[in-house]
Amino acid sequence: MTKRPFTGKGYRAKEPLELIHSDLCGPMNVKARGGFEYFISFIDDYSRYGYLYLMEHKSEALDKFKEYKAEVENLLSKKIKILQSDRGGEYMDLRFQDYMIKHGIESQLSAPVETTVHILNNVPSKSVSETPFEL
Repeated sequence: MTKRPFTGKGYRAKEPLELIHSDLCGPMNVKARGGFEYFISFIDDYSRYGYLYLMEHKSEALDKFKEYKAEVENLLSKKIKILQSDRGGEYMDLRFQDYMIKHGIESQLSAPVETTVHILNNVPSKSVSETPFEL
């Protein structure tokens, strides 16, 4: 059985913070200085600007999202609308989902290893000539 080629166009955000892609990776084979075994990434679909947070435990995912949300929403005076992630337990956690609902953030779930999400989260590209601060 083979996969059919992707023929449609993916959705692209039309403004900063409209769509944020996130992925959590780890545990790594070697701990980073400070004992960090995991990292979580947040990438704005519009600007492709990304943040990366080191973590000792997967359970820190919600705290890191709160930290990211506070920083970018304050910086850009906009609200995050959609968070796209895989179906990892850290995103499916009831506390994480309750937080999203409370703050009006839509949760979009992709297949655990959807190629486009994997590539977007792992291969930075420059699609906008301005920094997110200039948008």
